[in-house]
Amino acid sequence: MSHPDPNGPPDLTPIQEGEVFENSLTGERATLLELPFGNPDEHATAELTALVGARVVGEHLHPAIVERFTVLEGELTVKRDGKTSILREGQTATIEPGVWHDWWNAGDRDALARVEVTPGVRFAHMLETLFGLARLGHTNKKGLPDPLQLSLFAQEFSDVIVFRKPPPGVQRVIFGALAPIARRRGYRATYPQISRTVLAPRS
Repeated sequence: MSHPDPNGPPDLTPIQEGEVFENSLTGERATLLELPFGNPDEHATAELTALVGARVVGEHLHPAIVERFTVLEGELTVKRDGKTSILREGQTATIEPGVWHDWWNAGDRDALARVEVTPGVRFAHMLETLFGLARLGHTNKKGLPDPLQLSLFAQEFSDVIVFRKPPPGVQRVIFGALAPIARRRGYRATYPQISRTVLAPRS
């Protein structure tokens, strides 16, 4: 896998409520309902469509973020702290900081859920980067960047997301070794083409 042009022209289109962040590889489509820029808690809300078979890229935790899922239609399978349950219409799951979790749609129809994230600015930039890499063809079929890209991504967004495998201690060693190689080969943690959350004007 290659990487985007690190010196490419930035996308300065302001992010608006109602627009969609989509990852066709993981089957996720998030319609933005509340942006995190205009409130003191940086609260963000989206309506998530999880297509049949949709699955987030891997089990993970958020060091300092609260994430809340409320299923509106269909069902989601949610794994929290090693315990798996099915979240059905009207039910809510709250993921506290530091809790390992995973989710997927094992049902026979698309699921719709309201997702709330606090704080959401850094989370939005992380999601935009990950979805953008997938959209531009710089991930594998599961939506995960290659090890060189992942080494820089993981370091940049370590305050936002930590993947469970390999163990975090192993990740720090491996990514620490890979990061200088990645930079020499033109990789960057983020790219101007997929960083509207930090580069574009905020309306």
